[in-house]
This record gives sequence, structure tokens and C-alpha cells, in this order.
Amino acid sequence: MAGIDRHIVRAAIAALCFCLVAVLPARAMDIERVVSPGGIEAWLVQEDSVPVVVMEVAWKGGSATDPEGKTGLAHMVSGLLDEGAGELGSAEFQMRMQDIAARMSFSADSDYFNGTLTTLANHREEAFELFAMAISAPRFDEDAVERIRGQIATSIARNRQSPDWIASNGWYKAAFGDHPYARDGEGTPESIAAIARDDLVAYTKKALARDNLKIAVVGPVTPSELRALLDRTFGALPQEAEVPEIPRVEVKKDGEVTVVVRDFPQSIVMFGLEGVAREDPDFIPAYVMNYVLGGGSFSSRLTEEVREKRGLAYSIGTYLYPMDSAAMLLGQVGTKNERVGQTLSLIRKEMARMAEEGVTADQLDDAKTYLTGSYPLRFTSNRSIANQLLGIQIAGYGIDYVDNRNALIEAVTREDVARVARRLLKPDELLVTIVGKPNLSPEPEGLPATDDMAPPPPGGPTEGHH
Repeated sequence: MAGIDRHIVRAAIAALCFCLVAVLPARAMDIERVVSPGGIEAWLVQEDSVPVVVMEVAWKGGSATDPEGKTGLAHMVSGLLDEGAGELGSAEFQMRMQDIAARMSFSADSDYFNGTLTTLANHREEAFELFAMAISAPRFDEDAVERIRGQIATSIARNRQSPDWIASNGWYKAAFGDHPYARDGEGTPESIAAIARDDLVAYTKKALARDNLKIAVVGPVTPSELRALLDRTFGALPQEAEVPEIPRVEVKKDGEVTVVVRDFPQSIVMFGLEGVAREDPDFIPAYVMNYVLGGGSFSSRLTEEVREKRGLAYSIGTYLYPMDSAAMLLGQVGTKNERVGQTLSLIRKEMARMAEEGVTADQLDDAKTYLTGSYPLRFTSNRSIANQLLGIQIAGYGIDYVDNRNALIEAVTREDVARVARRLLKPDELLVTIVGKPNLSPEPEGLPATDDMAPPPPGGPTEGHH
């Protein structure tokens, strides 16, 4: 294909990837469980209106399973799978992808190794073949490994200058100590340097298997066509994964405040508490509660108290973050150094108020209206549909979750919210990490902080991974 034609096709697929499918309620989607002759399962939405196929996959066993002393292994593998596979070196592999206007990417979070393939429907056979080569026969050529190693080292150095990364790193260290969740998924300069080609090969053979795999496919593909594609794409993988189980861990509950002194004009504050697991009956009520507390952007109580009434911060937010072996309620705010203590005092007061009073009928109704009304907007493109279907599988919910999800939210009562607020919102246990030169007095006129604590050692999770 001539260069100009290739660029035209690449521009076309970039536009098509963001084309909207018919904006229908999420329940109108037909989600089908497809099982190949080889026993490989995927969830399929056959969407014929856009000629683009999107596949999202995830293998259980992410960066938290990295061997001691070689953190960043899963992350390095994610950067190398499309850098040559089978008989194709890096340049040849990338050229083949460009020629058919396909896109492939991989990533690793703490619990999962993830992959995405996007292709024009008329090139899907070759695109899926290239994806199969990448996951089952990666080359890990020396030049590619060293180039990706250098890129990761640069990213690590850049992160260590970022106040957001420092705050996230420090919080996870304080919350989880020496648990694998406290490690930086990108690794450290020392651990990245220690990773050898044999480590990369071993990870793919142990982690990329069939029994720990979740798949979602959206696009103009029939169930029978997908069955054949599944076996050709994933059939060469090992049947069983060999990844260690990550032990359960809870957030530290001593209410510690850690200050990492940096000469910044404002402080970044990360705060959090023990959260709720996805499978916990209180998860949906907690989700609604969090919307009112800090997850509802400009309609949340924290935004009202911290931003609207006092102008202490441009934005403040909280969110539930359930992982496979831990659950958190996290929040972040950036504010002037001299207002950090006042801001934290307001956060604790709002948590205490919700634990004591719950939410009003109007607040509950508003939360339900937004959370149910906005749900269909998560299904507006082939990519977003595939992403949602994969997330539902990872969470362990059934294939009917899309149909039932809004009813679960509508069923939440004020008593439910009050119960989970009392369970979760314990201001005295709030774990806080601050990066800057904060005044920790709850009153604006308090003295500046004098804590000259050294920065935490590298190795905590990046904000992007958590």
C-alpha cells in the first residue's frame, strides 16, 4: 500500500473508532456469550452499523505478581508485545499493522494484564492473526528490549518529579506497607535494569493463558465467525496460568498524616479509607453514597464546602476503588499550602456529618437520576462498549448486569446510605499524604508546617495504575 493511502486509511479508522453507535438505552444491547470449539469464551455485541471491530482482553496476573527485585516486569512486557513477533521484527510488525490500519496496545495494572485490538472489519483476519503472534510468539529482540527499557527509565525519572505521583506513591506505601499493592507498577531504576529477556519470556508463558482470560468483542462479527477467531487467536496459549495469588490486605487505619516537603506553591493531598469489595452487598449503596459525598463533581458535598463556599480548591473528588485483594475509598485535592489544614478539617467534618446524618431525600433522588441517566453514555462507541463488557466480567458480575444495574441503584434507600456511611466514613482513620509545604492548622492563620520529612523511596503505585 502506498504511503499516502496508508495515512488515509489510518485517519479513517481513527475517526471511525469514535463514531457513535445508535444511542439506545444500555438494556437494548444484545450481549451474547460465545464459546469456541476449544472452550474459549467471549462476550459479543454484534454491532453492524460501524465497520470497526474492537476486542478488549484481560489476563488475571498484573504488576502485583512481579517477582521480588524485578518490579515493572509486567509493565515492560506490555511495551514489547507489539515490538516484533514470530518471523516479524519490530519494524516489519509495525508496518503490517499500519498497512491494514489496525491498532494494538497492551498495559498492566496491579491485578490484570490488558490488551486492545482495533481493526477495520475487512482486515480483521490479519489483525487477529497479528494479535495472536504478539501474545503467543513475542520476539523480545535485544534492540527493542533496550529501547523500551530506556523509555521506561525516562518515565520513572519524570514521575519522581510529579507531585501527583509522589502523593500517590506515598499514600499506597502508608496504606499497604510491604504488600505488592504498594509497589510501583513501572518499577524502579534498579528493578528495570535487573529484568532480563528470560524474565520477559517467563512472564508471558506463565501469565498469558486461557484459564485466566476475559474477552469482549464489539463490531460486525457473527457468533460463528467469532468462535473461529477465538481459537485461532488464543488457542496456542497455555491452558493454565501460573501466577501467584495476591493476599488480601486492608488500608491502614491509624489516621496517619505524612508530609513530603517540596517547594511547591500548592500542596497535593491524597486521602483515603478502607472501602468496599465489588462482591459486598454494600457496594452499590456505597457507590451512591460516594456520589453525594465527593464523586458527583460540582453537585457533591465536598465540592460545595471546599470549592463553592470557600474557594479553597479548584476541584476535589472521591471515588471507590475496589481491587481484587483490597478495597479503598480514595480522594484527592490540590490547594494552597496555607489552606491545607483548613481543607482537611472540612473533609473530615463532611465525612462525620454524612456518617451521622446520611443523605437527604433530594440528594438521594438527584444521585439516582444522574447515575442511572448517565449509564447509557458509557456505551456510545464500539470501544467504550467493549471496555464496559470487559469491566463487568472482571468484576465478576453476570452477563445480565447491564440490564439490572440501574434497578440496583434505584433500590438504594436512605437507610442503606446511612448504614454504609457509618461503616466507611471514619474521619479518625483517614490516611493522608501531602506533597508541598502545608500549613496543617485547621485555621487559616496557623503557622506553616515545619516537617522536613525526606521523600518516600521509589516503588509505590503510579496514579495511573490506581
